[in-house]
Amino acid sequence: MLYLQLLPLPSVSGFYLARFFVKKSLPSYFAFAVLGSLMVMWFVMHNFWDLNIWLGGMSLKSFCKLIVAGVVLALTIPGLALLPPKLKFLTEVALISHALLLCHVENRFFNYSSIYYYGLEDDVMYPSYMVIVTTFLGLALVRRLTADSKIGSRAVWILTCLYASKLAMLFISSKSVIWISAVLLLAVSPPLLLYKDKSRTAAKMKPWQGYMHAVVISLAVWFCREAIFECLQWWQGRASSDGLLLGVCIILIGLACIPIVALHFSHVLFAKRCLVLVVATGLLFVLLQPPLPLSWTYHSDVIKAAHQTGDDISIYGFVTSKPTWPSWLLIVAILLTLAAVTSFIPIKYIVELRTFYAIAVGIAMGTYISFEYFPQAVILQALIVLTMICASVFVIFTHLPSASSTKVLPWIFALLVALFPITYLLEGLVRIKSLIDGGDITEEDRRLNTMLAVEGARTSLLGLYAAIFMLIGLEIKFELTALMREKALEKGGIKQAQSGHSSSANFPAKMRFLQQRRASMAPTFTIKRIAAEGAWMPAVGNVATVMCFAICLILNANLTGGSNRAIFLLAPILLLLNQDSDFAAGFGDKQRYFPVVVVISSYLVLTALHSIWEDVWHGNAGWGLDIGGPDWFFAVKNVALLILTFPSHILFNRFVWSYTKQKDTSPLLTVPLNLPAIIIADVMKVKILGLLGVIYSLAQYLISRQQYISGLKYI
Repeated sequence: MLYLQLLPLPSVSGFYLARFFVKKSLPSYFAFAVLGSLMVMWFVMHNFWDLNIWLGGMSLKSFCKLIVAGVVLALTIPGLALLPPKLKFLTEVALISHALLLCHVENRFFNYSSIYYYGLEDDVMYPSYMVIVTTFLGLALVRRLTADSKIGSRAVWILTCLYASKLAMLFISSKSVIWISAVLLLAVSPPLLLYKDKSRTAAKMKPWQGYMHAVVISLAVWFCREAIFECLQWWQGRASSDGLLLGVCIILIGLACIPIVALHFSHVLFAKRCLVLVVATGLLFVLLQPPLPLSWTYHSDVIKAAHQTGDDISIYGFVTSKPTWPSWLLIVAILLTLAAVTSFIPIKYIVELRTFYAIAVGIAMGTYISFEYFPQAVILQALIVLTMICASVFVIFTHLPSASSTKVLPWIFALLVALFPITYLLEGLVRIKSLIDGGDITEEDRRLNTMLAVEGARTSLLGLYAAIFMLIGLEIKFELTALMREKALEKGGIKQAQSGHSSSANFPAKMRFLQQRRASMAPTFTIKRIAAEGAWMPAVGNVATVMCFAICLILNANLTGGSNRAIFLLAPILLLLNQDSDFAAGFGDKQRYFPVVVVISSYLVLTALHSIWEDVWHGNAGWGLDIGGPDWFFAVKNVALLILTFPSHILFNRFVWSYTKQKDTSPLLTVPLNLPAIIIADVMKVKILGLLGVIYSLAQYLISRQQYISGLKYI
């Protein structure tokens, strides 16, 4: 009987639909929508309502309700889109409701198991291509309605985020990933979708709106921390640390704020600096993973359960980890440095603030290094902290000098040099004492412990001081180069001024602006002042460079046993040497490559002689089994071959010092002298010297030939 009563509904519904197309009558379309909804309800209730089946963790009856609601909204939306513009909010509400309903249904079908009443099956019910198809159909519908001005910008923003969030299900297997993605997209996308007024040249977003969106992004990322934790756990295969999770969240906040800064506040330096500091903070947390207080963590049951699982304890037991609290000091030091580089902290203009900044960075770095690598004695740690404070103050006030820098900095460098042997010896004594106090040991063990203590002293502090002296040498080289360039610009400006008004027009405007800016912002440490009070800078730079090179040679001898290849990597350190009339008269920019070349040759010659002496004095296992060890013939032969390589090295070193043109044939005449050393020498360093002699002779010949050709062209 019910079938006969509902039989006219399709015909009546079709009649109203045809009437709508003919007369464009909205009541006819809504009548069609109502009748069509009734037919769908009857069909679903008659065929599926009473089935006891579970799909996606829900009963089939619940899914029927969702599907009917979706069909009703789909039939109603076209009619709502034809209403007057004043009522377009109804269309927006209906579209957003339909998108939410679609996301919920697809999330249930795609991410939840197909649970039936009498069993469990994991068959694919909803393929991936259906998610892609519905997503792009929804985005195309939004674009079409936007072009026809049927919906506003806010509705476009919400619908775009909802439809795009469905794609996250294809990459991340999580039951809540679609809602997490929607929340993140809704928080990140307003700068891209809501503020599109291209006619305005100023910021489209007001400052308070930027702050509000940044806060919303932060809250959204914190709300999604469980999904981020699950992704990290899937990536690492284990529960991530609290520092790593916090670092990833901070990086996401910084990256999500890039559209705000890039599109709306690109002219505000403060916003750019804050963005750089936020991203850098996140990267430091990810790399160092510092420990966090318990009050900062475990605000989620999922994260707490992952960290307190009993399986790991039953398998691996309780593992004592090394304290990582000094990493906080390294983070503070790096962030302070970035804040100063980006002028977030105005140390460039306030001397007192510069002083506190230098001391704070030195204390942070010194405390981190002392507790992380030298946890032996308080006195040793205090000396390391003092060393880092001196290094920090010297570097910062050399780069940004004050009125008293030229008088104080030499004494600080002298204190730094004096601290090196004191700390070095104290470190060895502390290690010896800590090893001896460990228990009763024999005399042989005592000697072994002493040797290990000395070795530990060499490998611990030498690297630290080599890095400090390298930094000082680089800083002084940079400052002297900048000052010489400024002096050259001043001379060029004087010549341009003397040449008259007509020629001054040819001077580049960029250079004139650069000179004006330097004149207005230049510190008190100028060319005249360096000539009067800063003559110590080249000498200090040379001392730091030589000490760094010497320490690196000692480290090479201790760590690699005196590798031949290491000298080619260590010799370029001497490029940091400066022109100094007190210690190296005649040395200038023209001779900057001479120390590198002469050190390589001298090092290889001395180590070759040492190797020959060791082989003759101590003997070699292979020689001893055959003829009783190397004798005087071995020494004379290799020393003679070593001497044959001297002419090429001497000529090339003279050429690098003077760059004066030699006879074209003189370098080539020395090439045959190196061939016997390459072929019949028994010591590897002699062979390397012979090979270098050939390379030096050919290079000198080619350079001299090029100079001769250039001179002919000039004439």
